[in-house]
Amino acid sequence: MDRVFDFHARLTARPGALERLLAVMDECHIERAAVSAGGVVDLDRLSRQIVYGGYVEADADNDVVLAGCKESGGRLLPFYFGNPHREPDDYRDRAADFRGLEISPAVHGVPLTDPRTTALVEIAADHGHPVYVVPLGRAGVGISDLTVLAGKFPQVTFVLGHCGFVGIDTYAITCVAPKENIVVETSGAFTLAVRVALERLGPDRVLFGTEHPLQHPSVELAKLRSLELTEESSQKVAWRNAYRLLGEDT
Repeated sequence: MDRVFDFHARLTARPGALERLLAVMDECHIERAAVSAGGVVDLDRLSRQIVYGGYVEADADNDVVLAGCKESGGRLLPFYFGNPHREPDDYRDRAADFRGLEISPAVHGVPLTDPRTTALVEIAADHGHPVYVVPLGRAGVGISDLTVLAGKFPQVTFVLGHCGFVGIDTYAITCVAPKENIVVETSGAFTLAVRVALERLGPDRVLFGTEHPLQHPSVELAKLRSLELTEESSQKVAWRNAYRLLGEDT
């Protein structure tokens, strides 16, 4: 892999978070990354909500993300972490400063076809933003709901985070295969799941991601190398697909 673009990293408001992210990118030879806010909810509560349900109404710190990206000299591209519990005005007013939208049922718990969610996606559509989503294993926020949402917005590219709800969610990959406007991101997924995604979706619909700082990028890079892809497929997954999706190839 000559060039690597991390499509999914996080940046928190903790002191030194930006410096640590850039340092680990240098260590792992990652040129650029798309970043969303982290630390919206503590991990114990988040994991409980993923399994048992529940939600918070807290806002992500999108200002920290935007400021960090500006300080990075163009290496980091900001995603807006949407909160369906709020009116979408803030995203609408600032959408031009961001490059994509993240919606998190695990954090905010709002169904993917809820009008509050679609209001955010409508803004993403107006600005050409991809939408990053990790569905859960429950009605309203599951993979079938994501496919319904994607069907309503064929002009929007949806990114299925982690290749699905769990690390071996080949069912989710099968569900999104007919939806050409859904691609998958690899962080946290088993190597088998990534291989299945490549086989069923093709290398043009797979994006490399790390979920830094929850996962060290070296682990995700080792996973990608273990697939022994052709040079062309490797560069699509590691760089070109993200570059194209975010409009950087123009």
